[in-house]
Amino acid sequence: MLIPHPLLGPRDAGEFTYLGDACLLDRPDGMSEGAQAAFYEYTYPRDNIAGVQRELWFHEQGDRSWLVVTRDTLTHEILKAEFARDVVLAKRRAAR
Repeated sequence: MLIPHPLLGPRDAGEFTYLGDACLLDRPDGMSEGAQAAFYEYTYPRDNIAGVQRELWFHEQGDRSWLVVTRDTLTHEILKAEFARDVVLAKRRAAR
């Protein structure tokens, strides 16, 4: 499987470490009301989607960047790859 790195172009998936669902970028505020329940939901339950989902990949054997890869888990087709930092910043801007 080739991952289309935003800067380096197509890279073999063997250069990356898969970390799971990109929902991990939505870390709850540990000081907010209901933080314990929010962290339980953040840490344990996971959807096992058969189809398109967003995943975190770390370019361990390359530039050591974090990517959010949108991938169809049935066909392994990669629809999009973007820097995780850009995804987080876009969410923050949209929340304002």
